[in-house]
Amino acid sequence: MPSILRYRIGSRATLELLMGDITHETTDAIVNAANSGLLGGGGVDGAIHKAAGPALLAECKKIREQRGALPAGQAVTTSGAKLKARYVIHTVGPVWQGGKVNEPQILESCYCHSMEQANLKNCTSVSFPSVSTGAFGYPVASAAQIALRAIADLLHEPKSVKLVRFVLFDERTYKAYAAAAEELSRDFPHYQIKPDGNIA
Repeated sequence: MPSILRYRIGSRATLELLMGDITHETTDAIVNAANSGLLGGGGVDGAIHKAAGPALLAECKKIREQRGALPAGQAVTTSGAKLKARYVIHTVGPVWQGGKVNEPQILESCYCHSMEQANLKNCTSVSFPSVSTGAFGYPVASAAQIALRAIADLLHEPKSVKLVRFVLFDERTYKAYAAAAEELSRDFPHYQIKPDGNIA
């Protein structure tokens, strides 16, 4: 099992990378890589709904009745139901189509709107999966760069969230995010990403 990689973002925030199961997270909120129907599915979406129980699906159905399908790049919040997290933030990532239909911008929007939802709920900690890199087919290395740059920018803002944890499903994804974090800390100093030690 890889260790947790921890980074300081500026003077106020922390970014962590680990391989694990997001349904076990105890952060204030976890992010669900949902589909636009908000009715559960496979991968992370199915695992979160299974762990949270039927109350989560009931909340999602109510949201869908009120506002319709959730567009890609947007986010909404429900309770955590049976999960340890207080909230689940549902966001719909882009389906990879070769980068020709604004997939990078939509993916960045997923992270921005999810963080906006977390700050509205006064969360101090949020756990993310790797949005869109499963069934939606987004290349992991590119997705990791977009995700980490967006989060690093947002963590510089004086909002409630001070810890963002990426909980990654497998070693390949974990290594891609670790490489992206190393590249950002080395080549883009304005992101102020500094290694802060590993936790075995």
